[in-house]
Amino acid sequence: MADNTVYRASTTAPVNIAVVKYWGKRDAKLNLPTNSSLSVTLAQSDLRTLTTASCSATYPEGDTLILNGEPSDVSGARTQACFRELRARRAALEAADPSLPKLSTMPLRIVSENNFPTAAGLASSAAGFAALVRAIANLYELPASPSELSLIARQGSGSACRSLFGGYVAWRMGEKADGSDSLAVQVAEASHWPEMRALILVVSAAKKGVSSTSGMQQTVATSGLFKERIATVVPKHMEAMEKAIKERDFATFAEITMRDSNSFHATCADTYPPIFYMNDVSRAAIRAVEQINDAAGRTVAAYTFDAGPNAVIYYLEQDTDIVVGTLYSVLGAGIDGWKQSIVESLKQPAVTLDEAVAGLLKGGVSRVIMTGVGEGPQKTDEYLVAEDGTPVKR
Repeated sequence: MADNTVYRASTTAPVNIAVVKYWGKRDAKLNLPTNSSLSVTLAQSDLRTLTTASCSATYPEGDTLILNGEPSDVSGARTQACFRELRARRAALEAADPSLPKLSTMPLRIVSENNFPTAAGLASSAAGFAALVRAIANLYELPASPSELSLIARQGSGSACRSLFGGYVAWRMGEKADGSDSLAVQVAEASHWPEMRALILVVSAAKKGVSSTSGMQQTVATSGLFKERIATVVPKHMEAMEKAIKERDFATFAEITMRDSNSFHATCADTYPPIFYMNDVSRAAIRAVEQINDAAGRTVAAYTFDAGPNAVIYYLEQDTDIVVGTLYSVLGAGIDGWKQSIVESLKQPAVTLDEAVAGLLKGGVSRVIMTGVGEGPQKTDEYLVAEDGTPVKR
């Protein structure tokens, strides 16, 4: 008798923002990095991908993906690598237990949505591939650990491997040619340092001019600074950052975060022809953080920029008044994203930014996202595929 069941599983997965950056591949096919990296997983209440993975013998032949309401191509090598690895693991379970339904042979229908702009420098591919891999792993009832699954997610998007954990996460670059030791590990749970906060200044929600993939290839091929970064700078930053997180030492965390962001963007500028992900508004955000720290007489805020112009500003909850208060006083209530419960309890901001910096920020920041350190992927009963296999209209 034919099995016409629609099998499905849903998960959410978080965005992570690296404080020691991944940039450059030593093996493009396996997505093996030239250096280790370390990130903070952000709260899913503010930034998350929701993905439902389903399969059924009744589906038309071929795997499909709907992303944010639009059909998306699944024929790319990265997506296919994830599907292939996950199917192989499910097939092994089915071979060991013939009573299991043959899910590995059925077409996949995947529906996914983000609650933040896609391809805007907000690590959407990291959350997306982490959610895709975790959802299919749940669908297939795989016994794999998050670190094991990170080996698969890495092949979809390098930084996705870090989104399989909450808290503070390292991606060990590994040494083996087959990539079997290039995986993510948790440095500390979110509960170890729960006071960590992030204020994201969304400078542009437009798609990037130079994609991360092509940017990395150009940098590896042409930047002399890059060689120094992977040989000396990153190993030193990784060691100091892990120690700072374990000791909850914000001053060191902040300094390494800013230095590593500067180092990463310096290698992009040293690429030939140069790559500029930051703009004048981004640089104004750097000056704002410097002025806030100067006024505080200590380091209370740290900026970092991924491959895009958006500023991510880390701070501790106890310093909300000076960090958020200063930026709220400049940007005003007219832009979206402020959490009313927080801004309504702010005391008088202590810092007046200089006019040029304030003017650039006010004219160039389109919205803010207020968030903090959060948990890894979460299984959910919220489905984007109905019981009959049709995508849910939302």
